Amino acid sequence: MPTAVQNYAQAIGAYNDAARGKPMGDTKPADPLHQDDFASLVKSAVKEAVRIGEKSEQISIAGINDRADINQVVTAVAEAEVTLQTVVSIRDKAIESYKQILRMPM
Repeated sequence: MPTAVQNYAQAIGAYNDAARGKPMGDTKPADPLHQDDFASLVKSAVKEAVRIGEKSEQISIAGINDRADINQVVTAVAEAEVTLQTVVSIRDKAIESYKQILRMPM
């Protein structure tokens, strides 16, 4: 957690950058979880959802062939179910938001 001195130093640096005309957010974050834009964020979330679904399928097939513990199968299926419910919920909210935008007066 940054200290008060670090916060002041960051604020002063931001003011100096603004005075020089440097645009905000010009630096790239070092954290790979921070994406460049919303589209890449959505793309990575969808890839993760697909990966979880495929993992669940593999563990389910292994369970059918008696090569996986039933607890592993139940956990993987439950994780895939929660992921699917989350994806559907986000999709529904996105569609609802789009419809609200369409209803906005110009």
